[in-house]
Amino acid sequence: MSPPQLIDRLRGHFERHSDALDKPLGTERELAQMLGVSRSAVRIALAQLEEEGVIWRRQGKGTFLAPAGISFAPSLERLSSRTNFFEVMEARLYLEPILVQLAAMRATSEQVAMIERTAQRTTNHPPGTTDREVVLWDGAFHRSIAEAAGNRLLLDIFELVETIRRDESWVVYRAKGRTSETAAIAARQHLQISAAIASRSGAAGANLMREHIRSLQRRLAGAMEHELETSE
Repeated sequence: MSPPQLIDRLRGHFERHSDALDKPLGTERELAQMLGVSRSAVRIALAQLEEEGVIWRRQGKGTFLAPAGISFAPSLERLSSRTNFFEVMEARLYLEPILVQLAAMRATSEQVAMIERTAQRTTNHPPGTTDREVVLWDGAFHRSIAEAAGNRLLLDIFELVETIRRDESWVVYRAKGRTSETAAIAARQHLQISAAIASRSGAAGANLMREHIRSLQRRLAGAMEHELETSE
């Protein structure tokens, strides 16, 4: 049993005892015997669940469920495994138009120049450019906008979404859905968004970003549907 599987098994076991906040959930030895794993593996998994705020442990007293109100945010690995393509694109659809509006209001001349440079770079990929490099340059354009928005909390949220989006499986689907035509459309949209920010047209830029993400959403959904059809 892999560590993530063990953690999920323990989490499910604890959730089935959600009415036992004041009762010990079993010793490491008991849990190890129940799951057929070593005590050291259980100890590591419990440490992860304690870090997430699912449980709390006291030496000599045992392991207890934590009240729901003190649970911490899940780790990036856990969050990435819990979300999916549609949720990430939905989050981007709400987040990035706001970042464009803020960037149009707050970007310095240097930041505007950076947005313009990265937009230009996404329009022309030299021969031999890998799919990973295409994704990185695309991410650099969107990140330059997030930085120019001047809100550190929104930038952190953007970085979280971007990290999930850089997962290898996403890169594969993006490559499958990319054609010379769709690449040209995305490049043109980048330039239009960049121009809107440079001219301080926040509302127009937000609309352009919204359409850009929707077009990406349609393209990636189409690539996924095509793969499902061909695999049947």
